[in-house]
Amino acid sequence: MTIVPFDWVASLLGGALIGSAAVALMALNGRIAGISGIVGGLSSAASSDRVWRILFFCGLVVGVAAAATLGVIAPPSAAPASLFAVVIAAILVGVGTGLASGCTSGHGVCGLSRGSPRSLVATLTFMVCGAIAVYVVRHVLQK
Repeated sequence: MTIVPFDWVASLLGGALIGSAAVALMALNGRIAGISGIVGGLSSAASSDRVWRILFFCGLVVGVAAAATLGVIAPPSAAPASLFAVVIAAILVGVGTGLASGCTSGHGVCGLSRGSPRSLVATLTFMVCGAIAVYVVRHVLQK
């Protein structure tokens, strides 16, 4: 595993962009910038509601592509896990966002900034479960 040095400027700019996007979506569209809800609503949303969801999702993809092209981020040199592990992780994330009625962006970015107690509990749960998962994968399963 390669350790990437911490770049506080890129982190600050990234956080500012995420916060700005969340505020803009709320101010202009009255919607919370929860990625799981936005993407999940693509298949069931009315056609007028689908347009902004598609544009938001495309902005995520284009943003990552632009950052990689500009050298702000580097693509991983190898897959961090097997395809099986990635599929299991995706399923668990989907189940977790369903149980929590939202994802880390909806609860962690938007919910906490609004002072939502439910989002505080959800975010703490995400963080604790993530730390436990990393510990198990890195220290228990790799022995």
